Amino acid sequence: MNALWLLTFFGTMALSLWAAARVKIAYTRGSQVPASSGLSGAEAASRILDAAGIRDVEIVEQDGLLGDHYDPMHRRLVLSSENFHGHSAAALGVAAHECGHAIQHKIAYAPLQWRMASVGATTFASQIVTWLPLLGFFSGFGGFHSQTYLMIMVAGWGVIMLFNLITLPVEFDASRRALQILPKMKFISPGTELTTVEKVLKAAAWTYVAAFITSLLYLLWHLLPLLSGRRND
Repeated sequence: MNALWLLTFFGTMALSLWAAARVKIAYTRGSQVPASSGLSGAEAASRILDAAGIRDVEIVEQDGLLGDHYDPMHRRLVLSSENFHGHSAAALGVAAHECGHAIQHKIAYAPLQWRMASVGATTFASQIVTWLPLLGFFSGFGGFHSQTYLMIMVAGWGVIMLFNLITLPVEFDASRRALQILPKMKFISPGTELTTVEKVLKAAAWTYVAAFITSLLYLLWHLLPLLSGRRND
C-alpha cells in the first residue's frame, strides 16, 4: 500500500504541476497576441456584463498572476492586474470567462448553484483531509488503516471529489460562453486571436480536470482498503 500511496502522491503532484505549467505557457504566449479591438480586459468585461443586463457586479483589480475569479457572494468580478489593464487576446479571454460565471449566476445555472451550495462542506472536508493524517501521524489516532480513519477520509475526499466534478461543467460552460461572446461583440477577430483565446481557456480547464482526477484517486486510495476488508470478513 505504501508503493501505491507514493505512486498516487507523486502522480497527482506531477499532473497538477503539468496542468499549471501548461496554463502559464499558454497565457504567456496569449499575452503577446494583441486584441484588434484595443480594449482592456476590464473594458471588455464591463461591456459584456452591460450587454447581458448585469449592472450590479463590480469589476475590481487584484495583484497576482492568474488570480482572476468571479465572487458570487459579493457580486464582484476580480481580474489580475495583467488582465485588468491588458489589451491582449489572453486578457480578454480570461475576462470574458469570468463574465461567463456572472451570466451563469444571473440565469441560475444549476451546476453553479450546486457549487455555491457546497462550498461550506467542501471547505470543512478540505480541513479534515489535511489535518487528520497529521493527527494520525503524531498521535496514532486509530492507525492509518483503521476503519474509522479510512471512513472519515473517504467521506472527506468524496465531498471534495463531488465538488471538483460539479466544477467541470461550470468552467467548461463559462469558457464556451466566452468563445461565443468575444467574436460576436467583435472584441477579438476570428483566426489567430480566437485560436489564442481557445488555447488559453483549454489550458486553464486542465487545472480543474487535474483537481478532479487527484481527488478521485485519493478517494479510491482510501476506499479500496475498506472494500477489501469487507470482502475478507
